[in-house]
Amino acid sequence: MRIPESSVSNKPFAVITTIQKPTLSVRRLAGVLKPRTAPLLIVGDAKGPSEYDLDGAELWSLERQRSLPWRVASLLPVNHYARKNLGYLIAIERGAGCIYETDDDNAPLREWRFRDVHARAIALANDSWTNVYRCFSDDLIWPRGFPLNFVRDERTTPRPASIGNAVLVHAPIQQGLTNDSPDVDAVWRLVLDREVRFKEGPSVLLRPGAWCPFNSQTTWWWPEAYPLLYLPSHCSFRTTDIWRSFVAQRCLWETGNGVVFHGAEVCQERNVHSLAGDFESEIPGYLGNAGIARTLEQVRLAAGIENTGDNLIRCYEALVKAGVFPPAEIPIVEAWRSDLQELDVPQSEPASLPTTKGS
Repeated sequence: MRIPESSVSNKPFAVITTIQKPTLSVRRLAGVLKPRTAPLLIVGDAKGPSEYDLDGAELWSLERQRSLPWRVASLLPVNHYARKNLGYLIAIERGAGCIYETDDDNAPLREWRFRDVHARAIALANDSWTNVYRCFSDDLIWPRGFPLNFVRDERTTPRPASIGNAVLVHAPIQQGLTNDSPDVDAVWRLVLDREVRFKEGPSVLLRPGAWCPFNSQTTWWWPEAYPLLYLPSHCSFRTTDIWRSFVAQRCLWETGNGVVFHGAEVCQERNVHSLAGDFESEIPGYLGNAGIARTLEQVRLAAGIENTGDNLIRCYEALVKAGVFPPAEIPIVEAWRSDLQELDVPQSEPASLPTTKGS
């Protein structure tokens, strides 16, 4: 099953998981996708839904997922966010030029727009943990997955690399922020919970060597980063996209790229959550996120986009050795890698843009 390079276009696909019927947020998403006839793939699970009455949306129920030919399809757990991996593969098989992912409680704001792999952003000078939310807010706030011991550390305050306007950069992974109910951890919600409106401002580039967790709330991916879409299975719902983000950042460094963060582009009408349950699910992250970064920094990876898939495997092997994941994670990520090789995703180097490495 191979995709010729000519079949990969600029056409975006959107992917969400849900166990609900179409929410108001998803209906609003379908509305902004319609002008570009961008397909909306709905990945269901054991709890449903069994049908999805929304123009432009295509439901992949659990039963339908079982007909997929990929190795990873039979290995992914039921009742887990990692089933979203199948939505990514469906989009890739159909030649997606970009994959936009979000959740069923995020509605596009007027600032939402289709993104391009080339983004205007201000590069940050930070070379370690960086609280990107501080670029868009003066409040005490941090993204889910940010190590708690660094929250009040002034060294994590974003610092522009130079004075001047944003410049065009190549960014195969881009993250937008979320208004109203932003993606923060359970500690923030238990202590400081309130509605948040992020300030408008230029997008920022987190360069190689700097860490900030990013999530799956409103995130854009381009083909050279498709291997890094992989959501791990042997961890909680509240850590899978965060730990993915650490692996993705480490692998991006070997291509000379970093993650771009945009201001708020969606608002969240948050589904019902148990804050105590969220806290319990996030405990492995509170205790382990800084250590995960240290482990990944020590992994020897190969430079170049063509090595991204192999680097992904090396990162997970290191995290298994460190006790972050059980050995059972490796067969799943290897199946993912094998399925992507079957799909033969074209990869290309950025052209006519300054490198994101250095000053």
